[in-house]
Order: sequence, then structure tokens, then C-alpha cells
Amino acid sequence: MELNVKNILNTIHCAYHRDAQLIEDHHTGDMICSHCGLIVGDRFIDPTREWRTFTDERSRVDPCRTGSAPDPLVQDCDLSTIMQGNNSAHGGVRSFSKDNATNRKLIAGFGDIVTMAERINACKSTVDLAKHIFKQVHDTPDLRHRPNDAKATACLYIACRQEGVPRTFKELCAVSTVCKRVIGHCFKLILKQLNTSLELLTSENFMSRFCTNLNLPLPLQKAATHIAQRAIGMSLVDGRSPISVAAAAIYMTSQASPNALTPREIEQIAGVAEVTIRQSYELMHPHAAELFPNDFIFFRHINLLPAP
Repeated sequence: MELNVKNILNTIHCAYHRDAQLIEDHHTGDMICSHCGLIVGDRFIDPTREWRTFTDERSRVDPCRTGSAPDPLVQDCDLSTIMQGNNSAHGGVRSFSKDNATNRKLIAGFGDIVTMAERINACKSTVDLAKHIFKQVHDTPDLRHRPNDAKATACLYIACRQEGVPRTFKELCAVSTVCKRVIGHCFKLILKQLNTSLELLTSENFMSRFCTNLNLPLPLQKAATHIAQRAIGMSLVDGRSPISVAAAAIYMTSQASPNALTPREIEQIAGVAEVTIRQSYELMHPHAAELFPNDFIFFRHINLLPAP
């Protein structure tokens, strides 16, 4: 709105004083020439706020009366009017109530997605994709009677996978109100409903985030990624999850560097049990010399790596 007013100010001028500055009267909506007082334009809309804010004001009530921006994913989110048909005296009311219930479920699901996304630091594109998936599947026969928060969590999990920033079920369980089993069941039903599949997870999908949260420098992150890839390529960790392989690779890399980490510290970030990290590390330890990159600078000799 302010931009439109500026554009208008640049196009209109006083007929007698072209270079004169125009004064805007917010009370009457008039544009007045500062030299002769001629009213150049009228009925301009004031784009400024209709209230005043004071520094010592303690009220947290939002004085804005225009409401939030309309959500295109919510049906009939504008100010449209629903006309009742003449065929039934109550049919239109029932239809209107059903539409309201559907919108309430959508809005509640969207709210759950936004709340969880903020807790896991998901970007806006991931949130929008999760909302789109939720709208597609929330009222399908297979998912209609499933918990709304479970469907929202599963949609956010799928959106993270599709956007290339996957999260683990354990991470989403920590910010959700439902258990992993219920989320996993909804996840399978949604994939079936969408008739799609997801790319397989690899240790690289989690390595960057884990290393960043553990405050490891970039060279150690590259070395840990190389170790995980080599371990998978040599079939040393067959049957192990990519998350546990990534955690074990980080543990091995850190023990050969000045930034030594314990399995418990890695467990708190990766969400993998300390025992699971040690089991994957035990499979990789005998081949440590083959796993490290050739240009890795050892702070501790490779023979001094902790025994499994």
C-alpha cells in the first residue's frame, strides 16, 4: 500500500506549480499543493496504522483488526457467502457444518506442522510441502479416522525427505505428541495414498547436520563422510542403519583428531544409542587404515584408536 501511494505521488503534481511538494492530509485524504493550497487529489487511503503504540504499554493484545493473510490451502478461506439451496430446509446447514469441520481439521493440522517445523528448524519450503501433502491425504478413507497430529507428523517427515533435509523418526517423535509406531503407520498409508516412494537414506544425509551440531570443523566432516562411504562400499556395515554408520564414522574420525568425542556425546545429537554406535564402530575398527582418506592429518596414531 505504501508503495502504491509513493507511485501516485510521483505521477501527480500541481497544475500551477509542477515542482511544488505535495502535502497529504490524512484526515480528509486530500493531496494539497504546498505553494498555493490547490487540492490536487482526494480520497487517498491512509496506509499507516490506525493505533498508536507507547513504549510503556504492557498490553500484548494485537490491535490489528484485519486478521491474518488468507491461506490458499484452506477451502473457502476468503469472505465468500454460502447460499442455502431450496431443496432441503437443513441440507445447506449440514453441508456448511461439514465444510467448517474439514477446514478446522486442516487448520489444526497446519498449526501442528508449523509448530513442529519451528522446533526442528525446517525451512518454509519444507513447511509448505508438508501442508500440501496433508491437504491431499487428511480426508482420504484410509486416513480419515487417524489422529490429526500423527498425520501432520508423517507429512512433515515425508516433506523433509523430499526436500533433501531428512529427519529421523526419533527427532520428530521428540517434537510431536504421538509415538513412533503411530507415525510410522500413517507414513506408510500416506505413501500408499500418494502412490509414490522415497529415495533411500544414506549416511551423507545426516553427516553435515550431526557434525555441525557437534561443532566439528569441515575437514573432519569430510573425513567422516569418506569413512562412512568406504565402510558401506566395503560391505563392512551391511544391515546397519545410515544413522548409526554416520555416528560411528564421526566417532572414529574424532578419536584421531584433537576434537575427541565420546559415544554418549554423539548419542545426544544423533539420537542413536551408545551401544549401537559401539557395535558399528566394532565392525569398522579392524579396517581403520583403509577407511581414512589418504590426506587425513592424524592427531593420534591410527593404532591408538580406542578398542571396540
